[in-house]
Amino acid sequence: MKEVQERRMTMERTGHGTLTEVDEKEFLPEVTTTHRVVAHFYHQEFERCRIMDKHLSALAKKFFDTKFIKISAPDAPFFVTKLQVKVLPCLIFFKDGVAFDRLVGFEELGGKDDYPTAKLERILLKADAVVQPEKNESDSEDEVEEIRREAMSRMMRTGGFKANSDDEDSDFD
Repeated sequence: MKEVQERRMTMERTGHGTLTEVDEKEFLPEVTTTHRVVAHFYHQEFERCRIMDKHLSALAKKFFDTKFIKISAPDAPFFVTKLQVKVLPCLIFFKDGVAFDRLVGFEELGGKDDYPTAKLERILLKADAVVQPEKNESDSEDEVEEIRREAMSRMMRTGGFKANSDDEDSDFD
């Protein structure tokens, strides 16, 4: 258990768990020294790139074993040419330094700006760019406790349970 914690702390120090911006000279070392990397080629003035950043930031916290980086396409002409990036936003998935898949634009996300993060998550899982984190018993107990707290809070705000007229057991007169 201590080994797992130390590994996690080391990964955290190297940028895991966040969407990290890298420049062109940092790009190659980032993708070659990490097992899984999702690299977002973006332009700072493109709204859809900002939307993608928001979703990637959330997913970086959930899929800690995959490193999420972003690189400004105008500032990285060598890699834009080498990796044939033509449409932004563009996600390129790397495994052990080798690009193996990509997501270009918003077409696979429904072509709309307001797609749910879960849709992007499913695409990353299907492509094997991220791996579903293992749940341990303490995680599930924490989740159950959090749900219980939220339900109690909701109940206190609304003044307790309300009878629902659609319920068979709620025939109060």
